[in-house]
Amino acid sequence: MGLVLRSERELRRIEVLSKVIEQRMTGVAAANLLDVSVRQVQRLLKTFQADGAAALRHKARGRCSNNRIVDGVRDFVLQLIREHYIDFGPTLAREKLIERHQLAVSKETLRKWMTEAGIWTSRRERKQRLHPPRGRRDCLGEMVQIDGSHHWWFENRGPKCALLVFIDDATGKLLHLRFAGSENTFDYFHAAKAYLREWGKPLAFYSDKHGIFRATHGSEKDRSSGLTQFGRALYELNIDIICANTPQAKGRVERANQTLQDRLVKELRLRDISTIEAANA
Repeated sequence: MGLVLRSERELRRIEVLSKVIEQRMTGVAAANLLDVSVRQVQRLLKTFQADGAAALRHKARGRCSNNRIVDGVRDFVLQLIREHYIDFGPTLAREKLIERHQLAVSKETLRKWMTEAGIWTSRRERKQRLHPPRGRRDCLGEMVQIDGSHHWWFENRGPKCALLVFIDDATGKLLHLRFAGSENTFDYFHAAKAYLREWGKPLAFYSDKHGIFRATHGSEKDRSSGLTQFGRALYELNIDIICANTPQAKGRVERANQTLQDRLVKELRLRDISTIEAANA
């Protein structure tokens, strides 16, 4: 016939209709094989005999999809990303395109565009864990991981500072954040006070072995001896302070810090925030 048909459905129709024309198959049998009505088989036979196999092609073949993105949108989106969101990942870039430019593109389409344009490179597979994971606590607020993340939160618009992060161990939910000049007892007191007012008292705080949380010397007989000022305040509130032996043990807050260093920095940039006071507000 000289016509290349890519659809198995069309090839099947030609085969069955040819048998009907050669009287090797009835119209009823053809209808059952093609899963159509007998009347539809008669219409297909009439079309096939009059115009040949080409007439059996799907009418939508060769047409543009109804969901096709208008020409030029891809280039415009990539231009916006290069100008404003060059270090954003596809998920966050999509959120900002919708929020600030009213441009809706699917995340996977945007990921493909950014990859093809050399803007985004897929993360390599994570290294195999060397430490067995610690089980989560059962309830929200039962144990809260706390940590300070030193970073250039305001990039070159302000000084390097610390973000005090409180994250729930059971759910991974961020419960409180506070910017401070450094990790110090005074700011941890303020952050803990704000946390307790909003969320109530946990059974324990889970931290690293920073001097704010852990004293170098203490007595095994007297729980309160050798406590830091922060530890003594928690002791009076009957809140345990647990110090992790490795960063991997408090991985939830460590991973939260990485996410915040990526996303929060960009949010502060977009809002032109450059001071600790404005960031806390």
